[in-house]
Amino acid sequence: MDKILTASLGWIDARFPLSKMWNEHLGQYYAPKNFNFWYYFGSLALMMLVLQIFTGIFLATNYKPDASLAFASVEYIMRDVEYGWLIRYMHAIGASFFFIVIYLHMFRALIYGSYRKPRELIWVIGMFLYLCLMAEAFLGYLLPWGQMSYWGAQVILSIFGAIPVIGEELAVWVRGDFVIADATLNRFFVFHVVLVPIILLALAVVHIIALHEVGSNNPDGIEIKKNKDPKTGIPLDGIPFHPYYTVKDIMGVAFFLMLFSLSIFYAPEFFGYFLEKNNFFPADPMNTPEHIEPLWYFTPFYAILRAVPDKFLGVVAMGGAIFVLFLLP
Repeated sequence: MDKILTASLGWIDARFPLSKMWNEHLGQYYAPKNFNFWYYFGSLALMMLVLQIFTGIFLATNYKPDASLAFASVEYIMRDVEYGWLIRYMHAIGASFFFIVIYLHMFRALIYGSYRKPRELIWVIGMFLYLCLMAEAFLGYLLPWGQMSYWGAQVILSIFGAIPVIGEELAVWVRGDFVIADATLNRFFVFHVVLVPIILLALAVVHIIALHEVGSNNPDGIEIKKNKDPKTGIPLDGIPFHPYYTVKDIMGVAFFLMLFSLSIFYAPEFFGYFLEKNNFFPADPMNTPEHIEPLWYFTPFYAILRAVPDKFLGVVAMGGAIFVLFLLP
């Protein structure tokens, strides 16, 4: 059996650099010895991306991107599809957990200066990932076609209308109609399921390749690639990522999944932060909810918009806040 596996691997390696990729990015990739708790969140973010893609594929097979059927199809998934409620909660609540992980990952990069030379490009790629993730979350927020989905999207899409000269035409082009309607739902479904996930996956791969090219940062700021064994070229202050950090990350994943499971099974709404009560009612363009607020991970940008009376200046302030993050390197 071992001979068969070795021969098969040799055949693949002669045609595709499988072993080389494994060694460069996992098996023989050397990382600093002093990773701490904050370094869990990179691998957790990758795990959540994969989880969102797989649960999203399942949901897409049962979802109807039609304004008259979308809400009912979500109810069908929740009530009639076997374990559909579990997959839907994993996807919907997973979005909030994904942002928790991403924000903690960004916080670690800030406190340890992981945006400084030679890792500026890693930070910039990460910011593009963050913007794509926000776009993906916004696109998916409309799909349940509930009250908060509809009216929350109405508020966010009105940002386009605040742009001088081209604002109104741009807003109509984004919506595909003069109001949020069936055309909007269809194009958001396509972008959410196909376009943005492809971009996210591509950026995630580029992010990891760029990280492994310059090496990981660490709490002490030691550049392990500057101190290598002259004979073997192995960093003297590093250890192989596998098995040391793969085992460490598995422990982090296990603990994270316990928290994730507790939320799914015992607190799926989590006081309205993960799932809002108004979204359990179908979208009604003639009935505006008392309070229209985005989900918690959009709150900082929504607060900027509300803090500035002029809508256009609010958009400029929000864009400036994001631009500052890009300028950190």
